[in-house]
Amino acid sequence: MQSITPSSIDLKSLMRTALPPGLGLTHRVGPSRVLIQCVSRFDSANVNANASAAASGGFNAGAGPVGGARYDWQSSCAILASKVVSQQPDNEKSGGVADGITAVNGHPTLDLVPVKEAKSPSALPKPLSIADLSPAPMHGSELRVAYQGVPGAYSEAAAGKAYPNCEAIPCDQFEVAFQAVELWIADRAVLPVENSLGGSIHRNYDLLLRHRLHIVGEVQLPVHHCLLALPGVRKEYLTRVISHPQALSQCEHTLTKMGLNVAREAVDDTAGAAEYIAMNNLRDTAAIASVRAAELYGLQILADGIQDDTGNVTRFVMLAREPIIPRTDRPFKTSIVFAHDKGTSVLFKVLSAFAFRNISLTKIESRPHRNRPIRLVDDANVGTAKHFEYMFYVDFEASMAEVRAQNALAEVQEFTSFLRVLGSYPMDMTPWSPSREE
Repeated sequence: MQSITPSSIDLKSLMRTALPPGLGLTHRVGPSRVLIQCVSRFDSANVNANASAAASGGFNAGAGPVGGARYDWQSSCAILASKVVSQQPDNEKSGGVADGITAVNGHPTLDLVPVKEAKSPSALPKPLSIADLSPAPMHGSELRVAYQGVPGAYSEAAAGKAYPNCEAIPCDQFEVAFQAVELWIADRAVLPVENSLGGSIHRNYDLLLRHRLHIVGEVQLPVHHCLLALPGVRKEYLTRVISHPQALSQCEHTLTKMGLNVAREAVDDTAGAAEYIAMNNLRDTAAIASVRAAELYGLQILADGIQDDTGNVTRFVMLAREPIIPRTDRPFKTSIVFAHDKGTSVLFKVLSAFAFRNISLTKIESRPHRNRPIRLVDDANVGTAKHFEYMFYVDFEASMAEVRAQNALAEVQEFTSFLRVLGSYPMDMTPWSPSREE
């Protein structure tokens, strides 16, 4: 095969107005439809010379090696095509992609940005910077935070406290709030996990284990309950009180002291109870909710501060798709969940791993092991004993950046069948007093 260079080609002899039969590489250039066909001519002398050069390890600059002859031929065709385009008038070359070269060596060309269209450097595409890839600001602006309930719920207040100026997204269920973050509909989720009067919210602990979100923060929100009803309704007219089960339990003694002979019904959330009364114009029903819920749904406050204890606080955790980097310059808390292995005194060994390193535990909660709820133990004296299996949730005051916390978990992992770190996050150190209202 004879090598061809752009200098050795007679351009005029290769220009045709119609596509001739045969093999070749053809380019459409300009509106005049000039066709260029690069023809290969077999040259046995050059083939023999190339074969000899390849056998001796040499390289013939004029002909090239046998393996590279095809690539030289394709490169020459591409150079030839670009040279013909450069000889076309400007009005033909500026016809766009459809009028320019549509293929080189049988492959589509790249749609590059013409240099003359970029009048200034700012018009060119800019590369991504680290700011484009960094997470949303911690102060909460531009963050979408999912919470369970409707506007006026305590979870909405917790979201506003954790991330001021955020966009709060109400969800009808806790499960939906988790899914909103997993599906990138929201950036964070706010989840109540325990109350100083009602205790732990077991449903949400189960959701923490079922989903793969990470705890990135916590908020402790004082709860200030009010008895709400439609304007003009008196307490004597009430026949029932509706609210979230936790709110009903937190106000049980106060409602009894008020002498209200009413039925108590549980609904999904406190603000939802207020909305339900307002939407259905229920004049015999009251709701236990916040002051903000009364303002949003046009209800009057029949009684203020009806919680049984003025020190009523609910702890919320913030969830995200990715964990945060633990630090040591401020107080941190770490949450884990584990399942103990077979044997005795396993829970004692786990607690000892933290006690020996002077790590304070702030919470321990047990939940049934759903994958293995019952373990059978053979006993020759009494037959088969049935033991319930549990998962243990533990919160301790230490950051995963501390060596003592890492060593403690390494020891815990030795005698547990399952261990997962739910998150290592800053503690809520906001000052609080019982008289403070939210």
